[in-house]
Amino acid sequence: MPEIRQNIATREWVIIATERAKRPEEFIRHDRGWREDRPAFDASCPFCPGNEELELERLRLPEEGPWQLRVVTNKYPALQETGERLRHFHGVYRAISGVGYHEVVIESRLHNSSPAETEPESLERVLTAFQIRGRIIESDPRIEQTVFFKNHGRRAGTSLIHPHGQLVGLPIVPYNIRVRNEEARRNFDDHGECVFCRMRLEEEIDGKRIIASSDYFTAFIPYAAYSPFHIWIVPRRHHASFLDAAPDEIRDLSVVLRQVLRRLFIGLNNPDYNYIIRSAPKQESCSLYLHWYMSIVTHVTRMAGFEMGSGMFINTALPEESAAFLRSIEV
Repeated sequence: MPEIRQNIATREWVIIATERAKRPEEFIRHDRGWREDRPAFDASCPFCPGNEELELERLRLPEEGPWQLRVVTNKYPALQETGERLRHFHGVYRAISGVGYHEVVIESRLHNSSPAETEPESLERVLTAFQIRGRIIESDPRIEQTVFFKNHGRRAGTSLIHPHGQLVGLPIVPYNIRVRNEEARRNFDDHGECVFCRMRLEEEIDGKRIIASSDYFTAFIPYAAYSPFHIWIVPRRHHASFLDAAPDEIRDLSVVLRQVLRRLFIGLNNPDYNYIIRSAPKQESCSLYLHWYMSIVTHVTRMAGFEMGSGMFINTALPEESAAFLRSIEV
């Protein structure tokens, strides 16, 4: 019989469609390979070496010699860095000036690289760059929330093939994030503990949905995962903001993240995915009830009318079977 499960951190309900569930192998991509038509260098790519637009550059690592990573202002940003944060209210019409930051993290010199194929040191540079720029952006009093993310593949929203991540500094805290944070606060008020710490601990005890673990992190498919191969990577140390993660934790996360992405890459033949670093709003960065983590959402199914109409998701893969499949992959 189908089961409706609830994620206790977000309070979202998910239908686990056992009658329609597919075996994990049925989600494997069968189209062409990752590198089949992609050179290591593309003269027309704005992110490849030699095509640098230095006036857009905000950071490069290392600072001397050939760069291995660059952070640049998005040439077509969603928000504008200059200007005041002004609110406009008139009856039912509300607006705020679109000030903020929209930056691109160019992850590699290689046009045909991918996080699953690179070394952990490359991922560590990406995470470090997110931190460096995130701290600078959040020092701006106009900014309330920074969103860190990566789109991998066309179905995940990638417009440029060259591997890159993005960060956006917002002058507001988006509604979706506010709702999640209020649920975490409510749980803390009711039970006196961080719901994310509790989830991680319970998943470690149960073990059926664990994918990887380390000294600092646990990677698992949540009990109420809203889509196949939806993965959380949760820090063992409780802290609300990704920007407060210590260098040892960043180094460890790069190893765990690479292992998880490698399992997806090999097991599902390089699926499209998004990863998002869910970090506390600036004003709640020291809260006891929030806990930063990384979420990976694969695009092996499509959202349809039921999801849009109800706000619920139908997961056609059993989280326990998906986790066991990924654990079985040799990396």
